[in-house]
Amino acid sequence: MLTRKGRAEATNVAGRLAGATFTAMYSSDLKRARETAEIVGRALRMVPRSEPALRERNFGQAQGRPHSELLSAASGIEIDRVVDADARPVDGESLTEFYERVAAFINELEMRVPEGDVLVVTHGGVIRVAQAYCNGIPATGMDWGPVPNASVWGLSRPQTSIAIAP
Repeated sequence: MLTRKGRAEATNVAGRLAGATFTAMYSSDLKRARETAEIVGRALRMVPRSEPALRERNFGQAQGRPHSELLSAASGIEIDRVVDADARPVDGESLTEFYERVAAFINELEMRVPEGDVLVVTHGGVIRVAQAYCNGIPATGMDWGPVPNASVWGLSRPQTSIAIAP
């Protein structure tokens, strides 16, 4: 559930996007992203479509724990860089699998919405992967830098997509 600050940030993002025209709007089906998408969608008079492919990476048994507590052998990430894209937390998803899931969504999106701008409300990990994929960077060469909440990112593949971190 979004905090009062989170709702204010979502409202602020909606205001920043007020003049934009979007062909479609998608959101992760996880609660914070859905709430953010609903706030932004109301302001833009759009109904976000819920999409499980836009979920954050599945950390399995480590789900919900701070990522800083995970060893790089499980997360595949060390000091904001991918060091092992095939590392997998117990019962979780490797970065390679995560990358493939997000890439498949982007490829499918190009067929669903061949023209126009698309608004996507999702999580930091998905945004990092989408940026890498859209820029032709494989999972093994990705950066894993910060993605602040309520940040807006422009992606291009081939239509412009705008991604928002809840």
